[in-house]
Amino acid sequence: MSNEEQKQKYFEDLFINGNKSRFKTFISLYRGNYGKLGIALIYYLIKHLPTWILPIVTANIITIISSQSEDDFSSLLINFILVIVLLLQNIPFNALHTKQVSLCVRYVEAGLRSSLVRKLQQLSIGYHQELKSGKLQSKVLRDVEAIEFLSRQTMLTLIPIIINVMVSIVIISFRSLLVATFFVFLIPIATILITAFKKNIKKGNNEFRKEIETMSSKVSEMVQMIPITRAHGLENIEINKIDHQLEKVEKKGFKLDMITAYFGACSWVSFQIFSVVCLMFTAYLAYNGNIPVGDIVLYQTYFTTIINQISNMANIYPNIAKGFESIDSVTEILLVNDIEKNNGKKKLKNIKGQFVFDHVSFNYGNNNDEDVIKGFDLRVNEGETIAFVGESGAGKSTLLNLIVGFCQPTEGNILIDDYNMNEIDFRSFRKYISVVPQNNILFSGTIRDNIMYGIPNIKEEEIKKVIQLSNLETFINEFPNGLDTMVGEQGNTLSGGQKQRIAIARAMIRNPKIILLDEATSALDNISEYKVQKAMKALVKNRTTFIVAHRLSTIRDADRIIVMKKGSCVEKGTYEELIKKKGEFYNMQKLQA
Repeated sequence: MSNEEQKQKYFEDLFINGNKSRFKTFISLYRGNYGKLGIALIYYLIKHLPTWILPIVTANIITIISSQSEDDFSSLLINFILVIVLLLQNIPFNALHTKQVSLCVRYVEAGLRSSLVRKLQQLSIGYHQELKSGKLQSKVLRDVEAIEFLSRQTMLTLIPIIINVMVSIVIISFRSLLVATFFVFLIPIATILITAFKKNIKKGNNEFRKEIETMSSKVSEMVQMIPITRAHGLENIEINKIDHQLEKVEKKGFKLDMITAYFGACSWVSFQIFSVVCLMFTAYLAYNGNIPVGDIVLYQTYFTTIINQISNMANIYPNIAKGFESIDSVTEILLVNDIEKNNGKKKLKNIKGQFVFDHVSFNYGNNNDEDVIKGFDLRVNEGETIAFVGESGAGKSTLLNLIVGFCQPTEGNILIDDYNMNEIDFRSFRKYISVVPQNNILFSGTIRDNIMYGIPNIKEEEIKKVIQLSNLETFINEFPNGLDTMVGEQGNTLSGGQKQRIAIARAMIRNPKIILLDEATSALDNISEYKVQKAMKALVKNRTTFIVAHRLSTIRDADRIIVMKKGSCVEKGTYEELIKKKGEFYNMQKLQA
């Protein structure tokens, strides 16, 4: 198992073991980094010494001045030098503290995103079809960012708050146990306030997060639909649709803001009242001679520190709740079990390309129990070209998904070179497959990058040969930068035929044993189709090939044509044989004539 796979399993196990307690899960994220966090804590205690010592020095100075002793100047000088030294050390130790914290937080942030991306690559195609890409992006980007923010709030705010309150109470206890007891009564007030608002803040964060995910998904769809929207003059419909969702986000956000505002205001007012009470209490003690006058400043400074720290805790609680909500969101992906299981299965080192479909049936497992594929039988020899034809919904594309392994038969078996596909590692099997879909997908980059996708070490002679066989040579030479021409996002600077030929070149350069062509020419004009067909002939030569086609004229050279109807094979044979039968295929051909 690679380091990245171990890291993914590590994070998945953390969420599995900690999903009953989000706090335990959060703490467990930093397992393996506890040493760095311990060092960071030591650096924090050192760098923060001025905050705790300065009130004592201030009280000492006031007391020294009020006492008018002969050693006033030397005492003042010692206190002054002490403060300066403590203040200067803050610079290096603050940097060291930040370094240790940042190393830990960035490790978890990168690890979580990496684990999510790896999990997304493992999830079944069916899961991806059900969950919209915009929601997935929101989880990988927004939710991990919220967890990272939770980490920083915890390490840079929450833990320092706890330390400051504890240190302040300890110091005060040494000066006056009576005043320390008075201070301790403040802590339950913060607990009561947080408990009172906790449920509403959690609910508000949950509702707001889900609306943000829905908005992200709808914006993603809108961007993809812009060419269709603009072509039909439907801009206002899309605008209204997004505006309606934005109104929902606005309402949920406003509701959450108001809950947070009331929470913050109640906290602030309560703590300020206690601050005034503390001032009156210490002033009363000094008036009666129970404490030195300078200690009023000391106690008020420490009490203000405690007030501010607990107030900060109250203020950051909504952000902490948001972070824990994001942990729930990330858990939704990391704990999904709908994945392709390859570990422990046989890895194929070489294949010939022989297939056997043995009474294969398949359904998608939804409320509709009707099989998409029903009792399908077929034997495919090495290097044979098989074409699937039929009306929409006949099961043609589902058969291709079964061949690739995106779906598993609900009944029957598929054999590849006498190996049951249920027992093989699909990652090793797919190294010998190339797929050319109807709507070809190119990524932003150069033509060369798209052709060589996933295969970096290719000799220039091989690339030129593939370009020639794919009928790409003429159009590539028209560009000043040739193979290094940028294709734009999703290849939007190229025509459909050009993109399809690049896809064929990408399939060909892998030197596959098995080719899958899913209606590769259905959206092309006659000239582009002719060029693509010529490239396809070079691609499928001596390779086991499966073709899904609507244009029957494109499959004349297929070794066998399988006519599908409602998930079953109703006819099979060569083009000429099926025409002579004058059955389903013949009728389809007549409609296209």
